[in-house]
Amino acid sequence: MKKKSNKGTGQKLWERAKKIIPGGNQLLSKRAEMFLPGGWPAYYSKAKGCEVWDLDGRKYIDMSIMGVGSCILGYADADVNKAVKKAVDNGSMSTLNAPEEVELAELLCKIHPWAKMVRYARTGGEAMAIAERIARAHTGKDTIAFCGYHGWHDWYLATNLTGKDELKDHLLQGLEPAGVPKGLHGTVLPFRYNHIEELEKIVSQEKDKLAAIVMEPIHSISPENDFLKKVREIATKTGAVLIFDEITVGWKLTYGGAHLLYGVDPDIAVFSKAMSNGHPMAAIIGRTDVMQAAQRSFISSTYWTERVGPVAALATLKKMKKINAPKHLLRAGNMVRKGWVDLSKKHDINIKLGGVIPISSFTFQYGEDSQALKTLFVQEMLERGFLATNMFFATCAHTDILIQKYLREVDKVFAIISHAIKTKTVRKMLRGPEAHTGFARLN
Repeated sequence: MKKKSNKGTGQKLWERAKKIIPGGNQLLSKRAEMFLPGGWPAYYSKAKGCEVWDLDGRKYIDMSIMGVGSCILGYADADVNKAVKKAVDNGSMSTLNAPEEVELAELLCKIHPWAKMVRYARTGGEAMAIAERIARAHTGKDTIAFCGYHGWHDWYLATNLTGKDELKDHLLQGLEPAGVPKGLHGTVLPFRYNHIEELEKIVSQEKDKLAAIVMEPIHSISPENDFLKKVREIATKTGAVLIFDEITVGWKLTYGGAHLLYGVDPDIAVFSKAMSNGHPMAAIIGRTDVMQAAQRSFISSTYWTERVGPVAALATLKKMKKINAPKHLLRAGNMVRKGWVDLSKKHDINIKLGGVIPISSFTFQYGEDSQALKTLFVQEMLERGFLATNMFFATCAHTDILIQKYLREVDKVFAIISHAIKTKTVRKMLRGPEAHTGFARLN
């Protein structure tokens, strides 16, 4: 028999939110239904390090997505906060420009010697839209070949104007192109990572129409058979602008873009999320001849000139270098992954690992029961004081002690899950509906 659920302040507020905010909030990845429908605390009152307090004062250790990968120094980092507070006290907005944006541009180009110019935005999705606009302005062409997830804007969602769910293999399924102009049909063509033949087919079909090739240098699997170098060669040969989306993976594998590890330079790289540790900031860096095209296209916004973003980014990047943040993330990610594997074997649970080490995930391999098992895991870990799902975004705040504490509870929860699998009682143990797997309308 399912236990009666006692909803807290956060759960009740979420129910109110869904009535007055379409979709409940501003980001699909933070919807309560993506974790534990009816049970996820939904809102926070305070966050520090990797600890989060809900609206009822309950404290949780965040072993999940850590602000969707935006805070690799940990929540409310003292050094970043100090710099930001000073910027706020000195005025975050003015008729004049913030000098920090010049310092930040110089730093980004120093870290990435191939890049000579920088433009800014405040979110990853809009930064990708800027990069796409610059590429089309530079080449005078329309077609974009891509793989991976790159935001919500028209240029990207136009992929699904074919009537097929072609974006389902690029992170999310069920994304309807509602509101996207039908005239964009056929302007965005997908290819799969490590499948160079699919990109070659696009090139052969589009001939001289290719404006850009957009992709993450690495997401869940590593490049094989010189994949990135072959993509670079195709971009150079066709004159297409090679855009590397470093929004998620940037700064996590190495200091700077992940492409630095592979020795393949793009024409444009896009950063956001981790570069400013939780404060809105994004950067589009690139080669001079390509970036100058931004001056032929109207790309402008008032809040791209505010001061907090560049100040937060400078403080974050300097600290990440000082403490060698990628080394911390690698250690934490490896500890968690090893724990998942060892405990799944201990309890005879079939899981599959995914993602790069600092952005790790596992999936239950039980067909139609897999999503219910994930939901049960979230439910039981929440009861034990952890915000936990099947994804783990490592941060410098995740100490060995905290990870060991987390894995002790995973041990207990995996025992429960193992019993549920063997007795076929997974859904009976859930106190609410299964978590959503993709985009779905909320009533």
